[in-house]
Amino acid sequence: MSAPEQHPHDERTVLRYLMTPRNWWLPLLVIFLISAGGVMFIGHQTYQDAPPIADMVDEGGTLIISGEAIRDGQSVFLRYGLMEYGSMFGDGGGRGPDFTAEALHRAAKSMQAHHARAWEQQHGQPPGEREQRMIVADVQQELKKDRYDPGNQRITLTPAQVHAVNDLREHNLRRFTTEARAGSFPPPGFISDPNELKALSDFFFWGGWVCVTERPGATYSYTHNWPYDPEAGNVPSAPVMWWSVIGILGFILGLGITMYYHGQLDKLSTAYYAEDAAPLMTKAHVDAYQPTPTQRATYKFFLAAFLVFLVQVLSGALTIAEFTDFLQFAGIDLSSLIPLVVSRSWHLMLALYWISACWIGCSIFLLPLLAGTEVRGQLRLVNTLFGLLLVLVAGTILGTYAGPMGLLHDAWALLGHQGWEFVELGRVMQVLLLIVLVLWAVIVHRGCKPAFRKGRPWALPNWLVYSTVSISVLLLSGFVAGPRTNFVIADFWRWAVIHMWVEAFFEVFTTIVAGYLLVRMGLVGQRSVVRVIYLATLLFLGSGLLGISHNFYWNAKPVATMALGSVFSTLQVVPLVLLTLEAWRFSRMGRSGATRLRNGADEADSFGQAEVFLFLLAVNFWNFMGAGVLGLIINLPAINYYEHGTYLTVNHAHAALFGVYGNLSIAGALFCCRLLLSGSAWNGKLLRTSFWSLNIGLSMMVVMDLLPAGLVQLKSVLEHGLWYARSEVFITGGLFASLTWLRGLGATLFILGGVAPLCYFILRSTSGRRSPQVPDATG
Repeated sequence: MSAPEQHPHDERTVLRYLMTPRNWWLPLLVIFLISAGGVMFIGHQTYQDAPPIADMVDEGGTLIISGEAIRDGQSVFLRYGLMEYGSMFGDGGGRGPDFTAEALHRAAKSMQAHHARAWEQQHGQPPGEREQRMIVADVQQELKKDRYDPGNQRITLTPAQVHAVNDLREHNLRRFTTEARAGSFPPPGFISDPNELKALSDFFFWGGWVCVTERPGATYSYTHNWPYDPEAGNVPSAPVMWWSVIGILGFILGLGITMYYHGQLDKLSTAYYAEDAAPLMTKAHVDAYQPTPTQRATYKFFLAAFLVFLVQVLSGALTIAEFTDFLQFAGIDLSSLIPLVVSRSWHLMLALYWISACWIGCSIFLLPLLAGTEVRGQLRLVNTLFGLLLVLVAGTILGTYAGPMGLLHDAWALLGHQGWEFVELGRVMQVLLLIVLVLWAVIVHRGCKPAFRKGRPWALPNWLVYSTVSISVLLLSGFVAGPRTNFVIADFWRWAVIHMWVEAFFEVFTTIVAGYLLVRMGLVGQRSVVRVIYLATLLFLGSGLLGISHNFYWNAKPVATMALGSVFSTLQVVPLVLLTLEAWRFSRMGRSGATRLRNGADEADSFGQAEVFLFLLAVNFWNFMGAGVLGLIINLPAINYYEHGTYLTVNHAHAALFGVYGNLSIAGALFCCRLLLSGSAWNGKLLRTSFWSLNIGLSMMVVMDLLPAGLVQLKSVLEHGLWYARSEVFITGGLFASLTWLRGLGATLFILGGVAPLCYFILRSTSGRRSPQVPDATG
């Protein structure tokens, strides 16, 4: 592949350059260095400009809140998994309050009340309307003034702010004690230690202080005046609007360049894309296939994955039931036994696990196909990997329950629940996850090694190794922060795991797997897929790594981070558009090829992977709609400023996570199962029912709840501020609550019509596995 390939339309310089793999090193190196340098710059700025955690004293020097108390409060927040219920700086669960927005708003109202009482004491009557407006303006200025002294590392609070601290402490004490009720969160007795609740409240007050106090040398707060709260004087800063305009310009420019590239490729004929394609995988080919021992061993990965999928969606259903107090109608109270923070932790972590299990199983299954042989000793490693995965899943389920329930005492972060959304697993389980990923990378490398060819660094086996090794290395960023690390700094490392896994290396991995499935099914040629993978890698690395900065708009990062986020986050849609166009090209080729074989052909000559192809088409749809469209509408700073912390983010997350990764994981698992199972064990009708139920159910959840709920909530933010749109009054009443009930319709179809048939299929087909090939001294 290192030599230039001649084609009829190669006379254009750009196209000839793009078609020549030996030219690919330089663009990839440049993009990687720019992106990695940008991420390191964001990391440096995160440490350099993080808001201080310092003692807070009154004007007489009396200690009100110690810096250690703020860190203690953060530990309480994480220990009890409260990020699964509410959020800090907009990151976390969406059904409880955003604790920073709530603390800021309550501080503003409490300070106004303090000044109003002082006015009344001085004048003998309550302040009038004019005087009240003056008090509001004075409080806004009082909130925004930076009274941090870096010399003695102390923050001086005004008497009104001291009053707000005590008011917030009383509010949070009531929330977890006298106001706690069965059937909802928090249940009675969830946190009962007054000292823990005092520290927790002080941590929330610090978050509110960060959101409103002007950053040194600036006219806006550490969070660029987020959250929106006119009562506290928080409105968008000038950089928010300016960089939104720049972001749109960057998006249009990037899209134009990509469309130009795609137009150049359109000059190539359909025959070019299929010129090195394998024969279409017919039912006859499928029936004649005999798996290797390691391929047959992958079946248990898919069995475990679909069963974990069932537990994951049931934990989500339980979470929704707790949102709506649905079980209370039946006289069932699970809120004390399985609190919301536990069920939501399971829902998030198990989603990552079942999807990963499918990917791991599928990639291992593909190794003998890629290399043409099975490497000695692989079966033992594969079985070891599966055993470690079982321990990981079981340990995470138990740990994320025992941690928030107080059963692990001081070992809560080590053995239980670290408290970070999407990184809930305890540190011991995190180490085990790293071991699992490293062992997976070793297995993939060993399996692909026979297929490596000198001078062909861009072949599919190489790409598979590159992506799995990168996924393993990137997890290391999750080990940097601890429970007492400054929340703003710790959140940088949390997003490094979540975002760069998903937006960069996982996206590349899924493109590789999807492309190779199409190759093996005989729908496209390897060379055309490799070129799509290469371009997708350029775009994902170019936009995905720096695109992480859109997660840092509002958690106390400087303007430079917002600038990077505004441009590169919008550019993240560009590779999705390109992949959509390429996928439709491939799908048209595949459908036409399958149709040609079906017309007038015997049953044995019909397409043998029809159900798998359906799920791949769904990946194409949700890649554009869920990840692209629903992601683009919330990425610009000017929109994200108001939307952040609302259900529009939840909407994007659901549509992208299951729509893209879920469908692709099922497609990969079913591709392998189709070759592992006898014809009598395959149930195409059941799988088509599952496909339509899953995707229609997801569409119903998006259309009937998540999207309209997000829009309703956005309207509330615009009218009142984020504090109100996340308040219990708004969440549990009116249209928003009614839409949550409607989500149950889509969820019911999703579970009963989609997930349950998948589990029935995989369990029933266990006895229908084909016998493996007789090993030939390869182990």
